Amino acid sequence: MAKVIEEEKKDSHNRFQRFIFIIVIPLLFAITFALVIMTFAGINIFEKAQSLGSEIPLLAKVIPSDDGEDRKQLQERIISLNASIEDQEAKIAQLQSEMDKKDSDNEQLQATIQQQKEEMNELRQIGEDNKRAFKEVVNTFEAMSAKSAAPVLMNMEDEEAMKILSTIKPDTLADILEKMPPKDAARYTSLLSAEE
Repeated sequence: MAKVIEEEKKDSHNRFQRFIFIIVIPLLFAITFALVIMTFAGINIFEKAQSLGSEIPLLAKVIPSDDGEDRKQLQERIISLNASIEDQEAKIAQLQSEMDKKDSDNEQLQATIQQQKEEMNELRQIGEDNKRAFKEVVNTFEAMSAKSAAPVLMNMEDEEAMKILSTIKPDTLADILEKMPPKDAARYTSLLSAEE
């Protein structure tokens, strides 16, 4: 009996091996060969299978279909994203132009500030030169005799004469006022006291 069981097992193995060698292996070889030939011929077998699968009711559920709706949605999404990118690029360009304008405005302001500093320095220099010149005029009047200075001051404008008289040393001022006619001396004295 053991021989009979053993022979049945051998026979079942032989049948299974025969099935694989005679049917399965040649079938796989034929499928592979057909795929290679169709690929070289330019036929996409997977697209064909998908289109056939969507037409057969039971296979449509098993094989996922690539609907035109998915492609439409994808294309709409791509168009939307491209529009968004273009908007962003336009905003970037606008901001860049605004930044360039502000940079040029800033450069103009810096140039104006520099020019005003230079003008201020020139005015300061002129003021210092005027002060120096005025001191020299005052020193000249102090060096002059009172008899010579009094008529010169009386012939000057009151404002200029008052500037000089208010800056001269008190001793020299007294001598100059002494050499003026009493009427003019009184006028200059009242103007000097009004300034203080």
